[in-house]
Amino acid sequence: MLRAPDPADHVIGLACWQGRPALMTRAHRHHDIEINYAVDGALDYLIGGRRVVAGPGEMVAFWAAIPHQLVGAAPDACVRWLTVPLHIVLGWRMPPATVRRLLQGDVLTATAEDRRDADIALFGQWAADLSSGDEELRHVALLEIEARLRRLSTATPAGRPGTPAPGGGSSVEHAAQMADFIAGSFRDPLTTDRIAATVPMHPHYAMAVFKQVMGTTLGAYLTQCRIAEAQRLLITTGMPVADVAAAAGFGSQSRFYARFTQACATPPGEYRKLHRGLYRAQGLD
Repeated sequence: MLRAPDPADHVIGLACWQGRPALMTRAHRHHDIEINYAVDGALDYLIGGRRVVAGPGEMVAFWAAIPHQLVGAAPDACVRWLTVPLHIVLGWRMPPATVRRLLQGDVLTATAEDRRDADIALFGQWAADLSSGDEELRHVALLEIEARLRRLSTATPAGRPGTPAPGGGSSVEHAAQMADFIAGSFRDPLTTDRIAATVPMHPHYAMAVFKQVMGTTLGAYLTQCRIAEAQRLLITTGMPVADVAAAAGFGSQSRFYARFTQACATPPGEYRKLHRGLYRAQGLD
């Protein structure tokens, strides 16, 4: 069985900023809906083990509890980032189909060249408003962000995000194939040998390649996927916590409690109290 150090979790919260993207040295996760807008140049992501490419003028939105990583960017790339805590988004009472898609790991994408100038201006305004300390400006920004996310959701066809990395010899492609396999099989007991066989590579070499590209171990990435699934189940179902642990692939309840509490800064039961009521208020059960 794989043994994992603590997964790479980050606390971001409500924020908006812009600049030149830096490639991420490791996959990470946080507890927000993330919206990225590629102003110039293409961006190449791994989100839940799937390749997602955002071209110039394209916007992507996803639940950042899913392990994700920027692995490529054009030299001229410029991006606007926006993160909104999940409990705020759930409070917006978005269309049920949109909420389900985000929590299931779908990526909302759309290109709207006719909105380019407006979107660039909006992101700049949101960055200023959210950092102003003015509660009324913050409220106005959230209303505009909600409207933009709703518009984005209407422009995105349903489906699993991205495509598996094509077979090939590059380290990124091999790591992406292993990450995609983990993302689809994390509920099962997994070993290094089984994951490496999907490439195929010798297990020790597979671990080294994955760590080089993803900046984290196979075991840590597996834990990230299982925690994201546990979050989804706690929000969207009334399953007992012990059943959630098993359904997410944790063989030990004590390990689940420890990993989840450390990753989410709150025990599973408290996490459910924070989010499930908002989810049910939309009539999603």
